[in-house]
Amino acid sequence: MADNEAPQVFVTYAHDSPEHKERVRRFAEFLHAEIGLEVHLDQWDDNERRDWSLWASKHLDTANFVVVVVSPEYKRRAEGTAAPDEGRGSQYEAARIRDRLTKNLNLELKRVLPVVFPQQSIEDIPNFLNPYSTTRYPIETFTEEGVSDLLTAITGRARQQRPERGEWRGGALSAPESRRTPLATGLKWQACSSLIRTEGARIGDVHYADSIVLRAAERLGFVEVDLGMAYRRFTAVAGVLDDAVETFQVGHFRVLLDGRPSPETKVALGRPAVIELDVSGALKLRLEMYRPGTTSTRWLPELAWGDPTLE
Repeated sequence: MADNEAPQVFVTYAHDSPEHKERVRRFAEFLHAEIGLEVHLDQWDDNERRDWSLWASKHLDTANFVVVVVSPEYKRRAEGTAAPDEGRGSQYEAARIRDRLTKNLNLELKRVLPVVFPQQSIEDIPNFLNPYSTTRYPIETFTEEGVSDLLTAITGRARQQRPERGEWRGGALSAPESRRTPLATGLKWQACSSLIRTEGARIGDVHYADSIVLRAAERLGFVEVDLGMAYRRFTAVAGVLDDAVETFQVGHFRVLLDGRPSPETKVALGRPAVIELDVSGALKLRLEMYRPGTTSTRWLPELAWGDPTLE
């Protein structure tokens, strides 16, 4: 299949109820019209008299993927516990799927994709599809995010890509070097408030070259960075800028690790605070600073994180 060619997807299911049948149709419509897959569904091909067993055989044999929408009735029919004249179509399609699994288990394991709607459960997956030992695809919503796991199986592109392997140095690994990373300029910010700046700042009569500064009509200044469990310690000086116009202001500073806040630190002009934290094992760090009472025209903050550093 060419990269620019949409995968062919055949949807098999049981007509449990009118509501289930409609959910399946809407699911297929979403995959076909919104995602761009070439989807085949019986409800779209009932415009003429047709041999449905031949129709199903063709799509089961030629589709790149077979999506099995599971339900209690589909499981009964697929496992042979339903009456012979009950749901003949789904019984036939399930029998063909079983036969292909027996012929080439490795190939069909990747090709047959069981889908579970919120109204169903893992218990509704036929046993021959190994519901507990193999991947299944719960679909909570008909949105791109809702079908993202299913699409990874169809496209073959994992949501999280494996990185390039680094150079192996054998048994001669050297002792780890101490690494100091300025947070202001050495890391890419994942998010920040709109008026935050990186620049030099003078706090407590000391100049800090790589500082995070807030001088604006902004209630809260913040920065978020990805630590990726790569650091052990965070240090910074929190303070009111020495050249602050309003010398009486009090600044509030806080660090959050993976959403968990540390106690606030309050500072005043000429009375900065050194903040040191153990960040071992943390994935995300967020720095916050604000001045209580800030509006668009008054009580403007003149605050800075002086040389925030990770080691």
